[in-house]
Amino acid sequence: MTRIPTGSEANEHSLRVESAVVVGVDGSSGSSEALHWAIAEAQLRSAPLRAVHAWTYFEPAVPPLLGYPYSAESVDSIVEDRRQAAEQMLERETSELASVHDIEIERVIGEGSAAQVLIDAVGDEDLLVVGSRGHGGFASLLLGSVSQQCALHAPCPVVIVRGTKPANAREEVS
Repeated sequence: MTRIPTGSEANEHSLRVESAVVVGVDGSSGSSEALHWAIAEAQLRSAPLRAVHAWTYFEPAVPPLLGYPYSAESVDSIVEDRRQAAEQMLERETSELASVHDIEIERVIGEGSAAQVLIDAVGDEDLLVVGSRGHGGFASLLLGSVSQQCALHAPCPVVIVRGTKPANAREEVS
């Protein structure tokens, strides 16, 4: 996991002294609602807020029957590009809200499955906040696989923020 220290946490970003509100951010409307809820909760508790984003490298290492068209340098470059894109997305999703709500947000990115990265980012004393639906492919489900895995396996309490729009609602086109 990569922590992106900001402000005063640059000196102490690896020490977790008090419980935190930890929120999963993936750029979806569900995670945006979870982020807003987490900000309000962190302010009520006077607790630090940690926004976590997971990313993965999806390209196959060796495409079947085609040989190996990638060099180690190009794969490293692609991985670094994806990591930077993850950092930029997390910064974009959190920076304006941090200034509007006058709250410091610790930004953390981790490579791996979203559920595992979120579970690894919390301790027993933290509160994990996730949206009920993210970017998954089964929009009609009430609970997404990441939120379900977090509820089942996180070592701390988990809040699942249900979106205000139904998961299967279509956007109106005017």
